[in-house]
Amino acid sequence: MNKHAVLQLILEKLSVDLDIAQRAAQTAYETATHEENIAENKYDTLGLEASYLAAGQAKRVEEIKQSLALCQNLQLQLRAYDEQRGIEVGALVGLEDENGRQQWLFLAPDAAGLKVDVVGQPVTVITPRSPLGHSLLGKFEGDEVEILVAGARQHFTVTEAR
Repeated sequence: MNKHAVLQLILEKLSVDLDIAQRAAQTAYETATHEENIAENKYDTLGLEASYLAAGQAKRVEEIKQSLALCQNLQLQLRAYDEQRGIEVGALVGLEDENGRQQWLFLAPDAAGLKVDVVGQPVTVITPRSPLGHSLLGKFEGDEVEILVAGARQHFTVTEAR
């Protein structure tokens, strides 16, 4: 699995998400400002509700723009896994849990939770702000990582780092 290709898929997905969010924000704005949605009495809240939706959509657009910009900057700095430095932002990491389940993660500066499919293999984006992302920083292949999630300890082994 090539981490440059994974990052490219992440950028493409963020671009598509941005386009969808911008269209939704524009639709919500048009609904909020349409003359038919002007309140006729204090119980007529359609315009108010639409304005809340428009504000939320606009915020989502800005969040996606920020994620896209940070990941585009990462693309310019992406380097091969360094066995001396260990896992850092930009690493593609294979993990195995205590039950033998494998998963692939891409440690990015933003866009946590985004998932892309690489030849039938799902890759999930995590950030150093997450407990798992923070625990992975500086680790090497073969290292074990332990995190506490909702009071339960989870153990993982780093099977690959790229």
